[in-house]
Amino acid sequence: MTLDDKATQYTAAWNSGDPAAVAGHFAPDAQIVINRGDPHKGAQALRDMAAGFHAEFPDLHLTCDAVRGNGDHAVYLWTLRGHHSETKNAVTLSGWEEWDLNEDSTIAASKGWFDAEDYQRQIDGNT
Repeated sequence: MTLDDKATQYTAAWNSGDPAAVAGHFAPDAQIVINRGDPHKGAQALRDMAAGFHAEFPDLHLTCDAVRGNGDHAVYLWTLRGHHSETKNAVTLSGWEEWDLNEDSTIAASKGWFDAEDYQRQIDGNT
């Protein structure tokens, strides 16, 4: 699988609204850490993480802005758009994930980053 194929399929998984589809892109013992927070490790934690984003943004739409890789390391740049489930405010947020990939193109580890202050500002309607 090419890195572009991986990015396309990962984006489609997020846009499917199915947390298991997102988690399916990770190795069974993989983890993601978002903005240096607590790690979400293992298939159930990864499903729960994705489910949290889908609950927060029922109309979540993710776009892959770019993907770059070298060997077993890649950077996936994204933009999330959606309306917050409680405030109904529109949110457009860009960020990226740094992936360590296994030989079968599953994600072994991911570090995700986005501007948390901008995220909260948009949720609150202070754009």
